[in-house]
Amino acid sequence: MGPGNLVAGGDSSIVRGMSFSETFSDPALLESRVLRRFASLLEEKQSSELEAMASEAEKLTRQNFGRTMRLFAPLYLSNECVNICKYCGFSRDNPILRVTLSVDQVEAEARHLWEQGFRNVLLVAGEHPKFVSTDYLAQCVERLAKFIPALSLEVGPMETIDYEPSVRAGAEGLVVYQETYDRVAYAELHTAGPKKDFDWRLDCPERAYAAGFRRLGIGALFGLAPWQEEALHLAAHVDYLLRHCWKASVTVSLPRLRPAAGLFEPTHDFNDRSLVQVILALRLCFPQVGIVLSTREAPALRDRLVRLGVTMMSAGSHTEPGGYTGAGEESIHRTQKGKALPVIASEGEHLSATEQFAIADERSPAEVSARLRELGLEPVWKDWDAALASVV
Repeated sequence: MGPGNLVAGGDSSIVRGMSFSETFSDPALLESRVLRRFASLLEEKQSSELEAMASEAEKLTRQNFGRTMRLFAPLYLSNECVNICKYCGFSRDNPILRVTLSVDQVEAEARHLWEQGFRNVLLVAGEHPKFVSTDYLAQCVERLAKFIPALSLEVGPMETIDYEPSVRAGAEGLVVYQETYDRVAYAELHTAGPKKDFDWRLDCPERAYAAGFRRLGIGALFGLAPWQEEALHLAAHVDYLLRHCWKASVTVSLPRLRPAAGLFEPTHDFNDRSLVQVILALRLCFPQVGIVLSTREAPALRDRLVRLGVTMMSAGSHTEPGGYTGAGEESIHRTQKGKALPVIASEGEHLSATEQFAIADERSPAEVSARLRELGLEPVWKDWDAALASVV
């Protein structure tokens, strides 16, 4: 199925026109009224101007989302990966401890999250077709859908047909971050593996929409390119998806680089003030779009940001497979330039797979929930059930 002829939302309606990658280099992409406004909001602002933006952003957030905050947790299935990405802890050449959980082990991790209150789980994996196959993903989703009503995937980009088994099994969301919208920086950072293909990744949300996902999450990893340019192209992607994938809800995330294996350092600054400004600009220009905040950010900053436009956040996160229960310890191995090497634990030593990155907010889900209530917000653990999609 080629771009511009996608079956939208799993029915017979057709999205016509060019894919986002085909319009990406067109200067007219950034000339719409909403994107001109967005660009103006990214210009240098006085503190009083930011305060006025914050006041309006909070008002719009309450109008569209009420005083609620959706909570979710990532569940890492595997940290195996065939890509070499200079900034990622899972990069193929990093000599880290790796494991892929069995479906039973994935269920054990999910039941732990269920007991903590989560009903919204994001399944995350490195890109390695041998370990994280289409069938494996569908089996994981099918197993978890029996007790987790909202399941999303954050895995290597696939063809539409390869997403469909997971959608049929119960997955309702797909998250894929472009990492950087700067083509030159992207080529320098991704040196091997299928992730080298910029356009293939750029059009992934459209293929996911064609497969029937009802939620699409996008984002950029800030620190890899100048933040104003990154944010502007991210906004252009949001605008495109709202117009062309209109049956799905869209969320956007603004993750910042965190310490990880490989010791990559950000090449561009993106400080707290800039993060706040981008969140405000997104809310003012896209009032009904969800904004996601992860545990990459410190507790004090997260507590301030929840009032300014954020509508969804993770809590109590682990970024390694088996991080919640210790599942998979017996299968952990080390890789050296893509080759698996045995690891022998010392007596009494417990091995754990290497995390993708270090989190900054280590509060428990209960602590985060309690803090949200102190701030006047209502934590929402469940906002979707398959029964809502049933035709009477």
